[in-house]
Amino acid sequence: MSQLIIYTDGSSRGNPGPGGYGIVMQWGSTVKELSQGYRLTTNNRMELLAVIVALESLTRPGIDVTIYTDSAYVVNSIEKKWVFGWAKKGFVGKKNADLWARFLLIYKKHNVKMVWVKGHATNAGNNRCDALATEAADSRKWLEDVGYEKETA
Repeated sequence: MSQLIIYTDGSSRGNPGPGGYGIVMQWGSTVKELSQGYRLTTNNRMELLAVIVALESLTRPGIDVTIYTDSAYVVNSIEKKWVFGWAKKGFVGKKNADLWARFLLIYKKHNVKMVWVKGHATNAGNNRCDALATEAADSRKWLEDVGYEKETA
């Protein structure tokens, strides 16, 4: 059986500004792409949301997943287990608490390995995600990032 490989990236035009995420999912020879834009958000939120949406799109639990991202923020928070400590403390004083809580709900349903890749380099999956994310950010077909806009209101 093939392993599920996921590439993710996030983008924002200004920080904050319009943003988007891009996802490429590969299962054997099958490839699926996802993207969405948001009218006001941050780069870190889009990087994290890409990982969340990719995991939420899986239709059954217990899948072995390797996620490649150029976000050190996301990789370090997960692989160094910082997010678990934040959760124990109720995410007090942490940005993106709404997304981290959402992440933890879906993360525990799968066997996830996070891998950092250099952005804007030679990784074709990451480069495709970057294109999807920036196209979504520029599309003006935006959703409202309710968590961000509520947090900053």
